[in-house]
Amino acid sequence: MRTAVPQHAVLPSAKIGVDVYSLRSQDWTPIQYLDYCAAQGAQLVHFSEIRFLGSLDTENLRQIRSRADDLGLDLEIGMRSICPTSSIFAAEEGTAEEQLGRTIDAARIVRSSIVRCFLGNSDDRRGEISLQTHILNTVAVLKNMRSRALDSGIRIAIENHSGDMQARELKGLVESAGPEFVGVCLDSGNPVWALEDPHLALETLAPHVLTSHIRDSRVWKTEDGAAAAWCRMGEGNIGIEAYLARYLEECPGRPVSLEIIVKGPRYFPYRDPDFWNAYRDTPPWEFARFLTLVERGTPPPASSPPSLDPDKLRAAEMDDFRESFRWTREFLAGSRTD
Repeated sequence: MRTAVPQHAVLPSAKIGVDVYSLRSQDWTPIQYLDYCAAQGAQLVHFSEIRFLGSLDTENLRQIRSRADDLGLDLEIGMRSICPTSSIFAAEEGTAEEQLGRTIDAARIVRSSIVRCFLGNSDDRRGEISLQTHILNTVAVLKNMRSRALDSGIRIAIENHSGDMQARELKGLVESAGPEFVGVCLDSGNPVWALEDPHLALETLAPHVLTSHIRDSRVWKTEDGAAAAWCRMGEGNIGIEAYLARYLEECPGRPVSLEIIVKGPRYFPYRDPDFWNAYRDTPPWEFARFLTLVERGTPPPASSPPSLDPDKLRAAEMDDFRESFRWTREFLAGSRTD
């Protein structure tokens, strides 16, 4: 489904940013990321994982901040899982509190107003430990870090990440932990990996949004249920134009940061009763919103499998980002109405 923004619509202004995960295969230094993003016209660079910063060494962070100042760029930084029971939590890096504390300290140095992090991924909906237990464990970590975050003036932005939580579940996590210091990094692509309409995720989480990861998606029917794939901006069928327009209205002052990932499809055999073991608490009316998108959607055109050659992969990633950035910049400027 493509929902067009009315012609000559006046869109609220927003900073356009880049999550450098969009360029994850380029193997650049932090300074190279900053220089490239500035050259494209970005106003904010979002280092969503510590690996993209190189290290949390104080001198390294000061150099990054200094170069960002030279280029007139705002910065946001982040880390990965803070849920100690998640299947992807990196226990070898220390406790969740220790890891989050280090990243809060780094955020102060680079003058990031937020630390982005997440619970886990879709596997955490199906393991021996229930998702609700993972949520409670994440809330406990956040509450342990409340004073540290408030004293630092840093807010924690929890992402709806890789199919881990639906919007209703993330909203509950934020409100349980404390919305005075915890909010949301709203990812527009991940709802379709959680059996969810991205527009519903936006409606549910808008009051808590601190920052964003923006990309387009395509969904369609299959014999057993549904499929979803991520794609370049403007090439999906979930109505990304209307999504962005509403985001700008409902989340004023929050950046539009592109996280471009062209990937998929992922399949959801929802006609199989066992599939629902991971989604027992999903209200039927919410699933109906997702199903409406699926039934209106069409699969992407047939294409060749992606090359395994590293150079070709890097080139394709760069092309996907450039085209998506161009499309988004035109849309935000009001020069694109399709």
